[in-house]
Amino acid sequence: MGRPATKPKALKDGYYLELRNPNAQTGIKIRRDTREEIDVAMEHYKNSKNVIYLGELKKGKWVDAKKTG
Repeated sequence: MGRPATKPKALKDGYYLELRNPNAQTGIKIRRDTREEIDVAMEHYKNSKNVIYLGELKKGKWVDAKKTG
């Protein structure tokens, strides 16, 4: 047993969504490889969850980080 890690986990390259329950403060992040897959996921979850598009991540940098609900 050792000390717990303090460095935050690095995110993989891809497109990210955040899904939240209505009136919730936090949610989960969903990653997909292509823009088409993320669009399908947004359509799938939009009826039951609050969907926030986080953007595309490449080499640790956000490329098109804009939030739409």
